[in-house]
Amino acid sequence: MMRMKSFLAAILLVFMGQAVQAAEPTARLGTFKDWEAYTYRENGNLVCYMLSHPIKSVGDYTRRGEAYATIAHRPSEKRLDEISLIAGYTYKTDADVSLRIGTRKFNLFSQADTAWAKDAATDHDIAAAMRAGNTMVVEGVSSRGTETTDTYSLSGATAAWRAISKACGVSP
Repeated sequence: MMRMKSFLAAILLVFMGQAVQAAEPTARLGTFKDWEAYTYRENGNLVCYMLSHPIKSVGDYTRRGEAYATIAHRPSEKRLDEISLIAGYTYKTDADVSLRIGTRKFNLFSQADTAWAKDAATDHDIAAAMRAGNTMVVEGVSSRGTETTDTYSLSGATAAWRAISKACGVSP
């Protein structure tokens, strides 16, 4: 079931925000404990990413789509360590999303069902914290006012990050 969810999330990631014709099929690099790593080509350019699902989700909701976190490298665009958090619901308009790893806390901005870091430096800081941490806690509020807390295991995040970095020719 987890592999099917991961595969579906990978397919969704490929087609998010881009024309269907622009992306080629996803290639799986492997599973690294609680994280999976993939590559695909977008307009001929290599994209490498890793993803995981929450190990625990808390919130007073009756229906919710799939939640997952990703880190992507787009070396042809010189964009590395791009963090995306997909909530499985639409975030409240203009509401920040809180991400905590150990004692480090980051505020992300949201649009529709996705949250991102505010700049590339924060992306790099979050990715480094993920590689050094044990768990990541994401808190958000849905457009209906439902507060949610998702907890992600970071077990395997370092190995998955190394795999996507190697596949994309990015030096660690």
